[in-house]
Amino acid sequence: MKLTTNPLEPLTVLPGTSALVLDSPHSGTLYPEDFGHAVALTVLRVAEDTGVEALWGFAPDIGATLVHASFPRSYIDANRALEDIDPLLLDAPWTGPLHDGPKVRLGKGLVWRLLDDGTPIYQRRLSPSEVTHRIDACWRPYHAALEAAIDTAVARHGYVIHLNCHSMPAVSAAYSTNHPGLRHADFVIGDRDGTTADPRLTRFVERFLLGHGYTVSVNHPYKGVEIVRRHGRPAEQRLSLQLEVNKRLYMDEQTLDRHEGFALAQAALRELAEALSGLDPRRLQDPGSVLADA
Repeated sequence: MKLTTNPLEPLTVLPGTSALVLDSPHSGTLYPEDFGHAVALTVLRVAEDTGVEALWGFAPDIGATLVHASFPRSYIDANRALEDIDPLLLDAPWTGPLHDGPKVRLGKGLVWRLLDDGTPIYQRRLSPSEVTHRIDACWRPYHAALEAAIDTAVARHGYVIHLNCHSMPAVSAAYSTNHPGLRHADFVIGDRDGTTADPRLTRFVERFLLGHGYTVSVNHPYKGVEIVRRHGRPAEQRLSLQLEVNKRLYMDEQTLDRHEGFALAQAALRELAEALSGLDPRRLQDPGSVLADA
């Protein structure tokens, strides 16, 4: 974690050559000086998907591409649409379109107003120009880099398997989802009810994780948000899944330190990534993930 006064380099791209593209939009730890938050940085950090980019850091070794944000999700959330503006956060009307979706109503729109436990992030209102700056400095470059990585994979292979990588608390907090108090499975796979990936690919990942002894939920309570919605187009062989990893598998949620489970979780994810890197999803035959003959 770092408070930076320098111009923010919003993301890192570790390029690969396979059809597997990974992205971690919420693990950034460079907090811009112009953030202007009111809560302590130690409190603000609970919003991070801490360590997710490290969990998937093996990507270049297996030929996969990894895109990960440097900016924190509480500064601006790359997994929100540009219309997900919270009017309660602004000191003047927003001139663009607004979408009063569930994340905005939870105080977690494009720019968060509240933390997962309901703690206000600011003691002030933001100007529309501040929000526009964050969009231009962070949101747009992130999506442009991810889109470029996906386009490259499709041009090279004719398809892409894109995993949008996240972590989640062991138990849902009051404002984290519409299911406060829910004890999460080890993994939650989201394909927005089969609209961002072929359901056969979803089932492949589910069965892989179940076969390794993990508990898995599909599309509950996380279906996937803007990134898979924006980049997942199964009819064009652009297959996007959101994958949430339970933080208790690899870290202490209070101290944010990794524990001994990190290596085990990373090994399982590497095995999954290797399986996906060698998979042509066009050959998936049925929901049981049996490959058709070549």
